[in-house]
Amino acid sequence: MWAADVASKALGMECEDAAPGTARVSMVVRDDMVNGHGICHGGLVAALADSTFALACNGYGEVTVAAGFEITFLAPARRGDTLVAVAVERARAGKSGLYDVTVRRRSDAEVIAEFRGRSREVGRVSAP
Repeated sequence: MWAADVASKALGMECEDAAPGTARVSMVVRDDMVNGHGICHGGLVAALADSTFALACNGYGEVTVAAGFEITFLAPARRGDTLVAVAVERARAGKSGLYDVTVRRRSDAEVIAEFRGRSREVGRVSAP
């Protein structure tokens, strides 16, 4: 799944680790990622968390999509910051899952955002 994720690659995201139920992805905040206040656009922080969530919940061999998510922003990220998102599975039952993702600034480990994602399995991964 990650190999074909052109959106995450376009944002410069790098998968640092992934296993069923967990993942770690990083992204450097570039000049073209800041808003009018000079901080990283919240949608891009959410995209990082969402991509990390996707890696964690797709590790079981089933095509899994987001059923929804919410995100709480706690601190600003600025250009040049490296953000690291870590996803942890909280529960899986039937075709549904619940995942928490914490986004931190690598330099000082400050929490930038907390994300909670709900997943839904929709089918088997087909061979290429």
